[in-house]
Amino acid sequence: MSVKFDLTQLPNKPLWFAQSPARARLQAATDADVVIVGAGYTGLWTAYYLLKSDPSLRVVLLEKQVVGFGASGRNGGWASAIFPISLSRVAEMYSHTAALDLQAAMNETVDEIGHVLAREGVEADYAKQGFLSLARSAPQMARARATVEASARFGLPDQWQVLDAEQTNAKVLARGTLGGLYTEHCALIHPGKLVRGLAQLVEKMGAKIYEQSAVTEIAQGIVHTERGSVSAGFTVRATEAFTSQQPGHSRFVIPLYSLVLATEPLSVDLRRELHLDQRLAFNDMRHLRVYGQVTAEGRLVFGGRGAPYQWGSRISDDSDLVDNVHGKIHQAMLEFFPALADTRITHRWGGALGVSRDWCPTVSIDRKSGMAWAGNYVGDGVATSNLAGRILRNLILEQHDPLNSLPLVNHRSPSWEPEPLRWLGVNGGLAAASLSDIEERITHRPSRTAMLLEKLTGAH
Repeated sequence: MSVKFDLTQLPNKPLWFAQSPARARLQAATDADVVIVGAGYTGLWTAYYLLKSDPSLRVVLLEKQVVGFGASGRNGGWASAIFPISLSRVAEMYSHTAALDLQAAMNETVDEIGHVLAREGVEADYAKQGFLSLARSAPQMARARATVEASARFGLPDQWQVLDAEQTNAKVLARGTLGGLYTEHCALIHPGKLVRGLAQLVEKMGAKIYEQSAVTEIAQGIVHTERGSVSAGFTVRATEAFTSQQPGHSRFVIPLYSLVLATEPLSVDLRRELHLDQRLAFNDMRHLRVYGQVTAEGRLVFGGRGAPYQWGSRISDDSDLVDNVHGKIHQAMLEFFPALADTRITHRWGGALGVSRDWCPTVSIDRKSGMAWAGNYVGDGVATSNLAGRILRNLILEQHDPLNSLPLVNHRSPSWEPEPLRWLGVNGGLAAASLSDIEERITHRPSRTAMLLEKLTGAH
């Protein structure tokens, strides 16, 4: 039985999923102070901070499926201080000071998550040991050094650290490593435990969560579902990639897919041999992103990009499984760790993440209509959603806070192009990222294609 056959036989089931008692469906009209559409990280963190500030608030969350159905239950488990666009791009859009403030807030957010989980007794396998990006070619090593130099020039000399091969191998022993880029500002979590733990926490605090309650219309002051409605002073849209499926928002954000594999638990001896006996987030510095972590129970979780964008921003269960992309992710995993060739893959899954036209997340409010929204995290939402939840709390309750001046607050991204330009552009960009890696393997020099792509998107 081939590895490919094994992978294609696996169902779409995230490692993080666990069956939970079903919550009630909204069946009637009700009132609230705040109604939140979406019971993922953004919605749950927003509910938590609102109720922490004012326990008397009536907070209702409406979820189309079940808690954590979307990206919050399908991600790779990194709570990192990475922002999707470069700080230099943020400085161009806003100011140098704003970019520095944003990075400081992102760094602090990684710790904030750990503090809340410890204070509230939520067990989500939180472990803050940092993030290591391996350099496994000369161009990648050049990028690692350039990142540290640019960060120091920008005013953040301690954000990143270049490691030599020996230092890098001491942390993660992957094949062909020349060095690495390390930051302490990253933690690992169990996504499912986090989203389910937050849901249970906010319910104890007084929030009401309705599952299987798809929203059919969002109007000023009222949100309708098929069987009920919620009238509220404020409505929070916390639907991330699924925002693209809502009327009037098809060009507001697009869904891109990240695909993931998980191994059986690795033996203690094998983990020690590969220096995977830790909870360190890691990847390498290729352009078409891959990422990994070892879970608390010793499984290697390894994921990556490359799944094609679907025409018309379509989101479907079929898009969660792309056999050839899962196969390439498995191949990349074995390039890192050839010793895992006979290790069984037990889970594979995928999920949509939200991407705005300029790749910049937003946390916004329109007080006149009572509408607030947050998202477009480009796959970096585990930590950014916590920051968004605190900012939404501030904006809704009119609480003064330095966070309210961060550049993602009330940021307006341009609309995506109509089809077929959107399909051609997005899939062309994915192809360009893949070709950039091929270019570097052939030329042993930094990819010119990747440089152009970064200028066009601002991503890094």
